[in-house]
Amino acid sequence: MFAELHAVTVRDSVSFHGAWAVFDEHGEPLDPAVSSSAVKNMLDQIEWWGTTLRDARAVRPNAA
Repeated sequence: MFAELHAVTVRDSVSFHGAWAVFDEHGEPLDPAVSSSAVKNMLDQIEWWGTTLRDARAVRPNAA
């Protein structure tokens, strides 16, 4: 389905390996810098792709 939508994927994601060890009893991350960094990296990639594809599609719409 992604191919039919001409979608692209991003490599980075936000995941929590061993979630019981990285969150406290209230669901807050023990080290917020780790998850914040992962979120920033992923959102930076999404923003780059969004901007790049918007600009490219404005110049060459419906390019396959």
